[in-house]
Amino acid sequence: MHDFHEADRISQIIKSELEKNNLKKLNQINLELGSVVEHGEEIKAENLEFNIRLILKDYLNNKTKIIIDKVKGNGWKLVSIDGE
Repeated sequence: MHDFHEADRISQIIKSELEKNNLKKLNQINLELGSVVEHGEEIKAENLEFNIRLILKDYLNNKTKIIIDKVKGNGWKLVSIDGE
């Protein structure tokens, strides 16, 4: 559940970027993920991706790539989105 909470935060920022750039569909999302602990457990990239896909399903196509690079540090960063 902790992964879902963080995925929701990320998804809200992505939705804001979609609106700001007048995009309807996402082709790619690039994230950097450090050591993020939520409710005592570290967030795993694969769980984060699963939940982002679930939350943003209306904005994805079957070829949408979500790239999550593990980095040092605490936190995450939305590096870029690509869409149409």
